[in-house]
Amino acid sequence: MSGLLNVSSSPHVRSKDTTSKIMMYVFIALMPASLFGIYNFGINALIVIAVTVGAAVAAEYLYEKAMHKTCTVGDWSAAVTGLLLALNLPCPYGTENLIRMCLLGILGSAFAIIVVKQLFGGLGQNFMNPALGARCFLLISFTGRMTTFTYDGVTGATPLALLKAGESVNVLDMVIGRIPGTIGETSVIAIVIGAIFLIWMDVIDLRIPGTYIVTFAVFAFIFGQHNLGYVCAELAGGGLMLGAFFMATDYVTSPITKKGQILYGILLGCLTGLFRIFGGSAEGVSYAIIFSNLLVPLIERITIPKAFGKGGEK
Repeated sequence: MSGLLNVSSSPHVRSKDTTSKIMMYVFIALMPASLFGIYNFGINALIVIAVTVGAAVAAEYLYEKAMHKTCTVGDWSAAVTGLLLALNLPCPYGTENLIRMCLLGILGSAFAIIVVKQLFGGLGQNFMNPALGARCFLLISFTGRMTTFTYDGVTGATPLALLKAGESVNVLDMVIGRIPGTIGETSVIAIVIGAIFLIWMDVIDLRIPGTYIVTFAVFAFIFGQHNLGYVCAELAGGGLMLGAFFMATDYVTSPITKKGQILYGILLGCLTGLFRIFGGSAEGVSYAIIFSNLLVPLIERITIPKAFGKGGEK
C-alpha cells in the first residue's frame, strides 16, 4: 500500500504560472527594447539578435542531447538568455564587423548556456545570471570590440563615457534612445514599457528595481556631482534600467525574502555607484549584478523569517 502513496511536506500551494509562461512574458517584455534597437541601429541589430538567440537555443538543445537529459528548450529560458545577451552587445557597422560580432554572440551564448547554466545543473541551479555572466566574459576577453559603439555610422563614446570625462550630455536623447550604446540599453522609454508589462502580469514587483534605482540615485548625488541633471543622466545611461528590471529580478539569482530583496537592491545600487563613479569604467551594472548574485545565499540566510512559534535568538 505504501508504494501507492506519494507523501510530501506542506505547504501544498499550487500556481497556474509555469516556467515557460513566465519566460515567455519576459521575452515579450523585451520586445519594445529589441524593436527600438533594430530601428535605432538597423538591420545589423536584427541579425545579431537572431544569431545570438538561435545560438543560445541550439547550445541548450545540443548539450542536453549530448548529456542524455530532458530537452528544455521549450521553456523559453534559453531564448530569454540569448535575447538578453544580444541586447547587451554593441551593434556593429559593416559586414566584417557584423560577422565578428555574430561570432561573439555565438561564443557568449555557448558560455552562458553551457558554463554558467548547464554545468551547474540547469535552470534553477545557476549561481549568476547567465546572460550577464556571458557579457562579462566577453568584456574581459574582447574588450575592444565590446566597448566600440557606432551610431549613424559614426563611432563615438557613450553618454556615460562623456559624463565621466566631465562633458555635458543630452538627457532627453538618452531617455528616448538617440545615443550610441548596446542594442537594447539605449531607450529608457522602451525598457520601461516592457517593465510595466512584467509588473502588470505580476512577473516582477518594484521591490528590487525600485530599491536599486533609488539607492543608486542617492549614491550618485552624494558621491558624484551634486545636481539632479547629473543623476538623471546616470539613471538614463548605460544598462541600469535594463539591468534593474530584467536581470536583477531574475528569480534564480535574486533573494526570495522581502527583506533580502530590499538589501539586495541597496547592495546593487551601492556597487553600481562605486564602479561607475570611482572605477575606471563608465559602466558597472553587469559586474554589480553578478557580484551581488554571489552574495544572495548569505543575504537569504540573514533575512529568512523565523518559523511561527519560535522564540528569540539563542
